[in-house]
Amino acid sequence: MIDQSAHAPSARQTNWAGNITFGAKRLHTPATVAELQDIVTAGTALRALGTGHSFNTVADTTGDLISVAGMPRSIEIDRDAGTATVSAGLRFGELTGALHRSGFALHNLGSLPHISVAGACATGTHGSGVGNRALAGAVRALELVAADGSLASLERGDADFAGAVVSLGALGVVTRLTLDLVPAFEIQQWVYEGLPQEQLLGRFDEVMSEAYSVSLFTGWHGGAIDQVWIKRQVGGSGTGDAPRTWHGAELAGGPRHPVPGMAAGHCTQQQGVPGPWHARLPHFRLEFTPSNGDELQSEYFVDRHDAVAAYEALDRVRDRFSHLLQIGEIRSVARDDLWLSPAEGRDSVAFHFTWVPDTAAVTPVLGIIEEVLAPYRARPHWGKVFTTPPGTLRELYSCYADFERLVDRFDPAGRFRNDFLAHHFALGT
Repeated sequence: MIDQSAHAPSARQTNWAGNITFGAKRLHTPATVAELQDIVTAGTALRALGTGHSFNTVADTTGDLISVAGMPRSIEIDRDAGTATVSAGLRFGELTGALHRSGFALHNLGSLPHISVAGACATGTHGSGVGNRALAGAVRALELVAADGSLASLERGDADFAGAVVSLGALGVVTRLTLDLVPAFEIQQWVYEGLPQEQLLGRFDEVMSEAYSVSLFTGWHGGAIDQVWIKRQVGGSGTGDAPRTWHGAELAGGPRHPVPGMAAGHCTQQQGVPGPWHARLPHFRLEFTPSNGDELQSEYFVDRHDAVAAYEALDRVRDRFSHLLQIGEIRSVARDDLWLSPAEGRDSVAFHFTWVPDTAAVTPVLGIIEEVLAPYRARPHWGKVFTTPPGTLRELYSCYADFERLVDRFDPAGRFRNDFLAHHFALGT
């Protein structure tokens, strides 16, 4: 969550993790689109701020921050089209219950239901599943206040659409998004412990494809995978009672938290108890609202065909980073066609790292990880900590220059630019 204890001109906000103190002079919380338009046209340096779950300076600015969380909540379900048009400031946890009660669902959800819809899509945040796209992959249309204060709308099929969804806030302030829906469904969740490494590496595709969503949790200490979280759709293959052993792993004897030693009470229900999609796909319950996160996070996406080789490369250097790790997670993400999506153009596997909250110690380790993953063209998550050079990033995305041209066209005066964008992209002035 964002620390918004004060909104005075000299107030300072921090991100959820507390590792970033925003340099903004003030935080605007407009109540209407018209008020937002006035703020944009009067401003010179602006950035949209979601729920503050990014771990880097992507949302930072020396000017003014804008939060749309105070604008009217809106969920408009079109049953015939199978879509929901929602206000951008909604958190997923505020949206999913309404969708479920109407008989609908989103195809995927992230680990936390507390993140905002617009912020998650703008940074390429994702859930898990071999056939499941990142959250931004559900966006069918969006509306934003552009740099000149006008209201712009883009929809799937428009020439600029694929560059506007994962946009890092560079095009304007998103006010509404239209999301693809699927029929509501139920999920059963189990946790297995001690998946032998040879089973994972010898049957990687099989392991990752055996459920609607599969997450591997490892401390990168060598040997077996600590936990496997399996989320199966009720009525699908493998639902019902779970076998006591699975690929050599043992069914957990009770609820588990991904981080060793942490109580499982904040986690979504396990042990095969059926529940609605929105109460099982996230790892953590909506009722548990984190006030801050004593952690840093990084994540790198590789082509699924390279996942085993990338795992082995990381395993060879695990002693150089595991001492700073709270837990690692490995998930699969389906390909999409969004220009800056880390899964653009390739079915992907994401290697996630939850670090201790020590930026000085973690930063050098990122270079080690990025070096060993370089042969596999690893793309970092835009909202987490990374040190991949801009020149390398340019080579990893086929539409990088297209995105730069799009930004220059939407925001020629640089109203929505900040140091993060200036560092990573070649933009006009």
